[in-house]
Formats: sequence, structure tokens, C-alpha cells
Amino acid sequence: MRVRVAPSPTGDPHVGTAYMSLFNLAFARKQGGQFVLRIEDTDRARYVADSERQIFDTLRWLGLDWDEGPDKGGPYAPYRQSERFDTYQAHVDRLLADGTAYHCWCTTERLAQMREEQQRAKLPTGYDRLCHGKSREERAALPGFSERPVVRMLIPADAPLMFTDVIRGEIKAPRPDDQVIVKADGFPTYHLANVVDDHEMAITHVVRGEEWISSTPKHLLLYDWLGWTRPAFAHMPLLRNTDKSKISKRKNPAARLLWFREQGYLPEALVNFLALMGYSQPDGEEVFSFSEMVVHFDWSRVNTVGPVFDLDKLGWLNGHYIRELSVDDLAGRVTDHLALTGVLPEPPTDEQRAIVRAATPLVNERMQVLAEAEGMLGFLLVDDGAFAVETEDAAKVLTADAAPVLQAAVEVLAQLDDWDSAAIERVLRVALVEGLGLKPKVAFGPVRVAVTGRRVSPPLFESMELLGRDRSLHRLQAGLTVTQAGAGG
Repeated sequence: MRVRVAPSPTGDPHVGTAYMSLFNLAFARKQGGQFVLRIEDTDRARYVADSERQIFDTLRWLGLDWDEGPDKGGPYAPYRQSERFDTYQAHVDRLLADGTAYHCWCTTERLAQMREEQQRAKLPTGYDRLCHGKSREERAALPGFSERPVVRMLIPADAPLMFTDVIRGEIKAPRPDDQVIVKADGFPTYHLANVVDDHEMAITHVVRGEEWISSTPKHLLLYDWLGWTRPAFAHMPLLRNTDKSKISKRKNPAARLLWFREQGYLPEALVNFLALMGYSQPDGEEVFSFSEMVVHFDWSRVNTVGPVFDLDKLGWLNGHYIRELSVDDLAGRVTDHLALTGVLPEPPTDEQRAIVRAATPLVNERMQVLAEAEGMLGFLLVDDGAFAVETEDAAKVLTADAAPVLQAAVEVLAQLDDWDSAAIERVLRVALVEGLGLKPKVAFGPVRVAVTGRRVSPPLFESMELLGRDRSLHRLQAGLTVTQAGAGG
């Protein structure tokens, strides 16, 4: 049993690539088969040089590794379509010789005009076969001629429209148009290249999104014309936005697979979430690992209703996984994320790693995504010269009314011998709550903003212990200066 995923390197990897990879890989591991990664880079106009590396990196980050591919090789190499160019021509020549394909010299302008006329007449849109049966010379004598032809399939009237889908059962697809299978630049289109590659790589099951259902009759015809055994087809439900539209990078940043890493989602949480998008475990459990998914994997458990991409659900799931991690594991991931987003250098220093490790127990219950650590822990990692109150709302706390609070805090903390959270809390409560007669929220609010730059932060006294005596007092004094300036002296 052999399956494949075949993304196109035309930009940031789409979350659908991970979604399809997950189900292909789960099926392969359940059946003891092979999972192939193939790069479909025949769309040279949209090709992005760094996209292939991003595909490799993000799939590996998710733990969705492959058995054969461009970077690993394998018995059916090469695994990039651009490197298989010579493979396709022989099959194109055979189709042309058999009369199941033909050259088309129509310009894009002529095709656009044809479609407009069909739409005005309320006719089905499709190629009108002007070029079929004509020689180059005969077609050149007519308007709308292009020197560089494409190759089209000649779809018969009895094209096979019914096929059996592994997930959906019997399906009837719409009758296809005379599909272009070789572009004017000589590169094959997806429709030809994927059929040839799937056959030559011995792919037994083609698992892909439901948007390809309408194209399946074209692919079945190519298998039949070339005398090849058809693979099984399984069409997964599409991921959808909350308005039920297909999730796309134009409408939703979450369509970019890199976005999840940038936001600090854990790979195991995202894999679990993508599995839930189209699948359910027999016991109905929502939290499960990839290996647990493999144990019970069966296509009958795939729900064909398009799943809605619910980021609130993913956030809940990610928070669950965060709290399942050990402190050391979570601290390492937080540190790596802060380096990824530029908050820390790459690699972080040992001192920075130690600070994050010490602070992690203060924030692990408060985070849903690792990106939140930047706001929670940033005050510990920034140099005092670059430290600033983060928001206008927080700055409003440092008014003239806060000056006596900060003055009292500086005085008692400067005399404190043991700089630990219990001692810090004790002297501040005595000075501010009992001494000034303030409620704790009013007493500690200015201290929190002066020290952390935020109205909401990790536990204040533990944060001050981690920040240290000198830095805490320096920031409190700076905050006091701000409040005194606001009071006119």
C-alpha cells in the first residue's frame, strides 16, 4: 500500500498540506505501507524558491515524516516533477498518436472571448474544439492563433463519470471539458503529471481534497487510455472558514501553516486538531496522539461534512497540551519560540535560558499559545534601557496618585536583606496595605506596572524575585520619576 502527498512550492505551505499529509500518513502506518512526498513544481509562473524547504520544515515540525521524497530519495526517484520532464513526453506522444489528445493553438484572448460569448448565450462553458482535427497550417489561417500550442484531452461522450470513493461510496462527477494536459511552455499540467507520477511511483491510494472530485473522470480516462490500473480514490472534506467558505490564505491567516508556528501552537496539538477536523475516535475522545489515531484508523470514521476551522477549539486544545508538558520541556519550547520570533537571539544565552526556565512555572497555567510568553516574560528579558510601559492603558496607572505608593515601595525594598518573593510580599503589604491603608489591588497596581510594564503579569512578587533587587529598584525609581513629573515635581 502506497500513498502520497504532492504539494506545490508556490508560496507559504498551506495548512491543507498538513491535513492531507496527516491522513495519508495515518493510513500508511495503519496498513504498514509507504508514505511518499512529491513536489509538484510544474507551475513555473508561481514557483517560489524557498517554498520547498518550508514544506519540508513544517511537515517535520509536525512529526509528519515521509518514507520517500526529494530529500531522501527512494526507488521511484526523482520526486520533483520538474526533474521528471522527459518522463511525460512519451505518454503525451502516445495520446496524440492514439487520437485521445490533440494540439490547440488558440490564444488566451480567443479563449476568453469564447467563454464570454457562451456565458451571454447561457450555454455551458467549455472549449469549442476549433483546433481539433486541424493541422498547424490549417489552424494558422484562422483568427486567434498562437505559435506555441497546448495539448488537450479529447473527452468522449461516454466519459466515465461514476467512480467508487473509499470515503464517500459511489460518486457521479460532472462531465469534464477538453482539459489541457500540456501547457504552452511544454510543462505538463497537474492532471497529466499526477496521473503519470502516481502510476510510475506505484501509488495505490490517492487521498486528496474533495475539490478534486470533479477532476477524477479526467484522471480515470488517462489511466484507461494509457492502459494502467486505476488507484483507489479517497476525497477528504475541505477545511472551511466560519462562513463555510474554503479556507484560503487570502481570507484567513490560519491557512498558512507557518502561522501556527509563529503563534506558538504546539505541533502535537495542531496534529490532534487537524485529525478532529475530519475524524473521530471510536470512544469519542477529543484529545489523542498521532499513534493513538493510527491504532483505530478507518476511513469509515471520516466525516464528509466540511469541518469549520475553529481557532477557539484549537486554543483550548493547545492549552491542554501546554499544561501536560514538564516545566523543563515547556521552558525549552518557550525559549525556542522567543528565539524564533526575535525576542531572544539565536541561539539564546545560557543566562536567558535559565531566566525562562525559572519563570515558566509562573505562566504555564496562563498560556494558551507560546506567543503569549513574550508579553508575560518580556519584562525579564529586555534590557532596562529598552524597558517601557507597554500600553497607554498601563501608563494611566502611573499618575500622580501613584507617587506615594512607589515612594513607599522603594524605601522598604531598598532596606530588604532577603530578596525572595515571600519577603518582598511581606514588606510591601506592611508598607502599602497597612501603612497607606490601600486595598491590595490599588497598592500593588503601580508596582506591577512600574516593574513589568503591564497591568496584567505573572505573580508580582515572584516576578520581582526573578528580576532581582537592582533591576526592580531601578524600574520602581523610574516609575516614581514619571509619577512625580506628572504631579509637577
